Amino acid sequence: MVDQAQIDALRHLPVPPKGHLIDGVVCAAENGRTLDVISPLNGSVLTTIAAGTRADADRAVASARAAFEDGRWRRMPPQQRKKIMLKWADLIDKEALELAVLGIRDNGTEIGMALRAEPGSASGTLRYYAECIDKLYGEIAPTASEFLGLVHHEPVGVVAAIVPWNFPLMIGTWKLGPALAVGNSVVMKPSEMASLTLLRIAELALEAGMPPGVFNVVTGEGAEVGAALAESMDVDVIVFTGSGGTGRRLLQASAASNLKRCYLELGGKSANIVFADAPNLKDAAKVSAAGIFRNSGQVCVAGSRLLVERSIHDAFVEELAKAASAMKIGDPLDLGTGAGAINNAAQLDRNLEFVATAQAEGGKVVQGGKRILAETGGYFMEPTIVTNVAPGHTLAQNEVFGPVLAVTAFDTEEDAVRLANSTEFGLAGGVWTSDLSRAHRMIHAMRTGVVHVNTYGGPDVTVPMGGTKQSGNGHDKSLHAFDKFMNLKTAWIKL
Repeated sequence: MVDQAQIDALRHLPVPPKGHLIDGVVCAAENGRTLDVISPLNGSVLTTIAAGTRADADRAVASARAAFEDGRWRRMPPQQRKKIMLKWADLIDKEALELAVLGIRDNGTEIGMALRAEPGSASGTLRYYAECIDKLYGEIAPTASEFLGLVHHEPVGVVAAIVPWNFPLMIGTWKLGPALAVGNSVVMKPSEMASLTLLRIAELALEAGMPPGVFNVVTGEGAEVGAALAESMDVDVIVFTGSGGTGRRLLQASAASNLKRCYLELGGKSANIVFADAPNLKDAAKVSAAGIFRNSGQVCVAGSRLLVERSIHDAFVEELAKAASAMKIGDPLDLGTGAGAINNAAQLDRNLEFVATAQAEGGKVVQGGKRILAETGGYFMEPTIVTNVAPGHTLAQNEVFGPVLAVTAFDTEEDAVRLANSTEFGLAGGVWTSDLSRAHRMIHAMRTGVVHVNTYGGPDVTVPMGGTKQSGNGHDKSLHAFDKFMNLKTAWIKL
């Protein structure tokens, strides 16, 4: 059980400058440049990270390639890889509070969520995939008796993973776990807005016994390091979570280079649909508020569009506003805080611009809409609810990635489906109803990768996470995540 005194003892610890981790060695950028790490808690410089170059990215890829080709990891007995990954998870658990606090100072997530969603999720994910290592079998095909058809599963080679700033450990290990479990080598590029915890768990991987070169981390800007990884002729697979614009550039780079496989988990504008027969409207309002305002709305699957049956619209919005206004917004290192900081100043400005645009287009702000706690120097914003949002409005069609909820009324189930599917995105959604048949109809009708029913959020590592339409391709989590990181090889043998 964590108490406030333990957190406070860590909140002001100095953070030394951080370099890349390449081939098991911490090193500076090739040209010596660094980037300031600005803490969203107070706008001050927390530390610096290496400003990676193409040369740094190439060096990390070369290290990963050498590790893959000489077999120091992929040829290691599966039980030994499993042992190392389980020890790695134990070391993360041992430093869970330190990792959570470091990450919060870097990206602003509230401590209650950070402990579960960052080190807690990371260690659990690594254990899940570690336990799979010695349980993955090849196949024998049902061939004619004079032939033997074998299907081998082989690691693809070098994986480049580019992860965002909202949940670097959780999303990072969604990629690292299955990629490393089956014997690949990885080069990870964290967001320059949140690199510190991934650098630390890379050091812990070495401490657990992972050979140098198997897991490398290169920090820096996406236009430099991310582009270099995407254009590399020696990266076999690239996995990415982030914006659609960056995802398109990665696909283009893949086509222009070696046709590396490219798996993208992109944005969302997820519809959370509340029917009048929802089991408990007060509970639905409370959970729906958390589904958009936790982590200040900086969640890819956030229920950022609320579709409410017209007969309960006003009453439900009132309950929702009560739940939102009751959330304590502020210091994310305070155990009583319900939502922490916006990650960076540019994102805060973007959030506020969306609110202004929504009002100009006819939306009505019924809760929040403003920056708060500016005197701290940090980036904080009120949970914001905008009603009267039409399907074609900017706020209904574009991902904000902040604590801004668009509310639209509907009349029939058919209306709800049409509105839910009316954006270019298809990542997640939710349905609140007591009608089991309706719930199943909605699950099938909504063009999304995830549908929550009478809840919002919480799917664990046992189920896949991925989108449809312009929310991307491929899946993180579950056994299906292995598909991205293995080749199938057929052996056809004449007996």
